[in-house]
Amino acid sequence: MGVAVSDWTLAKTVARLGQMGVVSGTALDIVLARRLETGDPDGSSRRALAAFPLPGVADRILDKYYIEGGKTETERFTQKPMVSHRPSQALNELLVASNFVEVWLAKEGHDGAIGINYLEKLQPPTLASIYGAMLAEVDYVLMGAGIPRAIPGILDKFAVGEPAELRLDVKGADRDDNFVMSFDPAAFGKGRIVELKRPKFLAIIASDVLAKMLATKASGYVDGFIVEMPSAGGHNAPPRGKMQLTDDGEPIYGERDVPKLDKIAAIGQPFWLAGGFATAHGLREAQAIGAVGVQVGTAFAYCEESGFTSELKMRVLAMSRAGDAHVKTDALASPTGFPFKVLQLEQTLSDDAIYRERERVCDLGYLRTAYKRENGRIGWRCPSEPIDDFLEKGGTIEETVGRKCVCNALCGPIGLAQVQMNGTIEGSLVTSGDDVATVARFLPEGAATYSAAHVIATILGTEASTVAADATAQSTV
Repeated sequence: MGVAVSDWTLAKTVARLGQMGVVSGTALDIVLARRLETGDPDGSSRRALAAFPLPGVADRILDKYYIEGGKTETERFTQKPMVSHRPSQALNELLVASNFVEVWLAKEGHDGAIGINYLEKLQPPTLASIYGAMLAEVDYVLMGAGIPRAIPGILDKFAVGEPAELRLDVKGADRDDNFVMSFDPAAFGKGRIVELKRPKFLAIIASDVLAKMLATKASGYVDGFIVEMPSAGGHNAPPRGKMQLTDDGEPIYGERDVPKLDKIAAIGQPFWLAGGFATAHGLREAQAIGAVGVQVGTAFAYCEESGFTSELKMRVLAMSRAGDAHVKTDALASPTGFPFKVLQLEQTLSDDAIYRERERVCDLGYLRTAYKRENGRIGWRCPSEPIDDFLEKGGTIEETVGRKCVCNALCGPIGLAQVQMNGTIEGSLVTSGDDVATVARFLPEGAATYSAAHVIATILGTEASTVAADATAQSTV
């Protein structure tokens, strides 16, 4: 669901309604910094920072980023350091604190379950981010877009205050190279060691083969799986075998890409199905196969509590109601090389003409790729950065074709777009699952918006008022 679409407000609401609420863990450092620079209007970020358990960190972040009353619309957001394999103490503090803030706010005032979702492909911020979420007592860590075999062991180590390492994928690395990132809780806390609850780990997968491998060869215990179909939003697993495209440039998925659910069920771990299951029939179908339940993304993305701007949600719901909402699985847009679901929406970067007008700049760098330089050290490049810069770093012109600055583009739909040096406001990309075509089905008769309670009630086959009443009864507030 992109950056901060499934934010703490939505996750808290879903959890209070009796389901697992999951916050997006992508780019939370930039989200917190920009929320503070817009003045933190409701005070939530500052309230959560006040609860941060390690002294001095919150004060330093507030001193750097908080603007009383917020910046003006024409002022740029502060340029935050880009993530890399050797983050500074200041960047680590922002990473840890931002993940703490999002989870702490999502968990505030109730006893429901809260998870956080990360991308395996986005490696540099992973260790500090996970530690921050664990400081806030996150209940589940979810990870996909890669093979997250190292994550369970990292959770084990952080739970007892031990340092952890994560092997870095480096293009051009030799077999005997050992590029790793590390995070030491004791060093970060200046000698203070905090024993933490070990959250459960759910691997997001698209094949039974990967499920079996993770269940037997991961660095620690895998507590379950989210099985994503190609119709799910965000990054999709590429088709197995040689990539074949339709005339419109979309990947072609076949029988080999359909996970064998009976084999996943035979592993004996809980699993959920994702991608096209946000209906009462879909839930029954998933449970009949042996799944615990379903993961819902797109339906929640356009509810009242999500992080998308109200104007965007109204536009998309109107398109869905009219039968005009369409998603393209873009094989080129994401610098990761993974297919990326993009809503075809006027005045966004899904329009090739608007995309071509954008001046290339790489100033966030979350999706950069590490590569081995001639001197043996690590460099960073992105096929969406200025083409000459990319070529100088050993990239090829073919890799740059169709690539878009997903990092910047996903900040726009939540109202946190950067003002670039030339005065233009960064464009937006909206990622959604195929379910956006019919997401207007959640609208109550005569209504222009719908709530998370309506989504849950529709899937459970009950009334929204019943779901909301149950949530009120279980709240600890």
